[in-house]
This record gives sequence, structure tokens and C-alpha cells, in this order.
Amino acid sequence: MFFQTAGIEVAIWIPPLTAFVISFFTSMGGVSGAFLLLPFQMSFLSYTNPSVSATNQVFNIVAIPGGVYRFWKEGRLVWPLAAIVIIGTLPGVFIGAMVRVLYLPDPKNFKFFASLVLFYIALKMILDLVKSKNKKTAGNKSEEHFQKMMKKGEIKKKNTKDFKPVEIIKINFSHLNFKFYEETFNVSIPGIFSLSFIVGIIGGIYGIGGGAIIAPFFISFFHLPVYIVAGAALMGTFVTSIAGVIFYSLIAPFYPEMSIAPDWLLGALFGGGGLLGIYLGARVQKFVPANLIKWMLAFIIIFTAGKYFTEFFGS
Repeated sequence: MFFQTAGIEVAIWIPPLTAFVISFFTSMGGVSGAFLLLPFQMSFLSYTNPSVSATNQVFNIVAIPGGVYRFWKEGRLVWPLAAIVIIGTLPGVFIGAMVRVLYLPDPKNFKFFASLVLFYIALKMILDLVKSKNKKTAGNKSEEHFQKMMKKGEIKKKNTKDFKPVEIIKINFSHLNFKFYEETFNVSIPGIFSLSFIVGIIGGIYGIGGGAIIAPFFISFFHLPVYIVAGAALMGTFVTSIAGVIFYSLIAPFYPEMSIAPDWLLGALFGGGGLLGIYLGARVQKFVPANLIKWMLAFIIIFTAGKYFTEFFGS
């Protein structure tokens, strides 16, 4: 099948199947899988126009709602955290989109930029995972507690309308204080906001909405449990991807010499497979040890970064 905007020809079943496999595993770490679909499109499908970033965000819009619904249904979506991420990320997405069009239209330069960002994230995650073997952080403790409850079947027993795994204790302009099962977390709102703004710029350039970047940062810098980070990161990615697609579509007429607007059909096909993959990944996540999810996410990120890096110097 030929996709006119992307300028590529590919079998109609390949996009949804690829998105399903990728999203099933990455969604456990709060990542839609868009950051892996981008190199797949650029390297394997030869879709290198700036519009690939917008197409990737169409995937997010279609694919993410299933996962967000699953985390919300299980009471593991921290709405204030998601709201702060959205408010902080949105302005950055617009800036990032302009940077992508004006300064990084060349796929070679874009790949170098993306590889540096991903290498840093992966390195930070791996260093923190190695340190966590000797030092238990708050996030590690609650994750272990959650896993023990899962093994004993206590989660299912408590799965009622009155039981809330996440309880908001206090929120103001400086801090968000909440409880995840028996453990309390206190995070800086200005810190999350600043991080989200920077992530928004990077995500806007990369076309991933920012979830692949902010989820590892939440885990590594703020030591939040992966079991609650995932829902907020996906929700933030969903909203910012909508903004990104709208913005790319609006500026496209001003750059007729470039392909900037998304390939809606290709994005929808990727999104259809991702919708099922993210929903199932969110459902299975609570049965998978937290450290296994983190290691998996770190190695997926470093593999992607390595591919971009070698392609930059090889081209």
C-alpha cells in the first residue's frame, strides 16, 4: 500500500503489528512506544520527512487512551501529577515543533540529536538501577510492597470502589504529597514543571509527546514508583501529542517545500496496533517486577540511541 504523504510503500499489516509488539512492552514503563516507532519509520520504512514526527504523534493519539483507561480503572493514575506534566509540557511542544522544522529538517542531524538525548536517559536509568541494589529508595520500597501484595492476591481482594491505591494527601504551589499504598511521596511541583517544559521541547522535536523522556526521569530523579508513573506519563503524552499534531498541521501551509503535516492513514494504522498493545501492557504491568520493567526500558532506549548514532556516522 502506498502512503502519499509519507512517500513510502508498505504492506498494510506491518504498521499495526509493529506498533502492537513495541507498545505492549514499552507501555509497562509509561511509554507509548512512539520513540521506537520513529526509528522504525526512518530506518526501515525510509520515511525521513519532518512529517514523520507529526505522524508519530497521531499514533499516540489513537493508541494511548486504552492504557490511560486501564491505569485509571485500577486507581493508579495520579491526576494532579498528570496535570502538572501537561501544563509544563504543552508550551515546550510548540517550541520543539518549530526547532524540528527550522533547524533539524535534515534526518542526519536529527538522528544525532535524538541519539544524545536517548543515551543520556538510558545511562541515568542504568546507573540508578545499579545503585538501587545497595540502597533502597522510597520508590523501590513501595514497588516491592506492591509486588508482594500482587503475589498474595491482596490486590484483587481490595479491588473495590472504596479502595484507592493512590491517595492525594496535600497539593499546593510548591509540593504534591500523595500516598501509594502504605508509602508517602512528596515531590516538588516547580521541579516537575521545569522538567516537563524541557521534556516538551525535546518531545516536540522528536515527535513522541515526551513520555519516553519524562517517565525515566520520574523514576530516576524523583524516585517515584513505576507502577504510578506510567499512567501520568501516558496521559501527558496523549494531551501533548494532540497539541503537537494540531501545531504541525497549522504550520504546514507556511512551508510548502517540506512535508510537515502528518500522514493520517499511516498514523492511524500504527495507532490501531498500539491501542491494543498499550491496553494489554497496562493490564499486565502490575504482574511484572518493577526492576525488570526498568531494565527493559533502559536497554530499549540505549538500543534505539545506538542505532541513531551509528546511522549518523555511517551516512
